[in-house]
Formats: sequence, C-alpha cells, structure tokens
Amino acid sequence: MNLTDALEKLLPSYSNYYDIKKEKVTEPFAAEAEFHAHNEQYVLVKAAKIADIDSNEYVFFACAEFLSASEFLEMDSKAWETGLNRVEPKEGHRNSDVTLVILTNGLEEGVGKLIKKSHHSKTYKLGIRGWSNYSVICCDFGSSKLYYNRLGGNYKKLLGKLL
Repeated sequence: MNLTDALEKLLPSYSNYYDIKKEKVTEPFAAEAEFHAHNEQYVLVKAAKIADIDSNEYVFFACAEFLSASEFLEMDSKAWETGLNRVEPKEGHRNSDVTLVILTNGLEEGVGKLIKKSHHSKTYKLGIRGWSNYSVICCDFGSSKLYYNRLGGNYKKLLGKLL
C-alpha cells in the first residue's frame, strides 16, 4: 500500500475529535492532530465551581519507506519534545499526551524492539498540575505487523484496519 494513501485513509478517523494539520507541520512528520477537552465540575450553581479539567493529546503521523533505528529515534525524540513544548501545565491541567503513528513498508532489524521499549512520561509539580504520557505505534505494511509500546496498544484496532 502506498504510504500517502494509507495516511489519507487513516486521517478521517481522527477528524471528528481532532484538529488535523497537513501543512506547515513539524519535520519529519507528514501530519499532526490535536485534541483539546475542557470540563468543569460545580455544585448546584456554576459559581460554586469545584474543578476545571483540561485534557489534551498531540498526535504526530510519520511516513517512512524503510524505517531505520536512527530514523525512529529521531522521530521518537522529536515527537516527545514537540508535544511537551505545547503543554501548558496550569491549574486545572489534567493530562497532555503525545502519540507517534508511523506508517512504513519495512523496518530495520531491531527497530520493533526499540518501539516496544520506547517510554516517556512527565509529571508537573508532582502530579498536582497533571502529567504527560507517550504512546507510539508503527504499522509495517511489508510484514503486515503492528509494533507498539505499552500505551500504543490502544491504537491496535484503529491501525489494524489498514493492514
């Protein structure tokens, strides 16, 4: 499958809840998606507010004809750094998660293990101002396999439809 076609097939599944950007995206990514949710909890009247809750997710989509270990490590660090730069850990911030989705036609040996072991997380003010977690999933069309870290397993069903 052509990687561009696969990306175009995948992006509409994000369009209901995410703001998708295909132009002026951070290199080396092909597209980005952002999700922002704000929730308020109050007692009886809005003036008696108990909590403001903000939740965000930043998704980075990458296409690589053949994914080498060095390319993966570059994408991995760039997605995490770029996502963290967008986080505003203010009062009411609950979480801002970062996700990397990679579409490829082949992997260098050992990259699957790197993906599985990939882990980033950060808390803000000891968790009082929320946290950030990282998930990564790679769809290899050459071998019809998915590679993902612990949190990336949540995307198996979605990306499995592309295989």
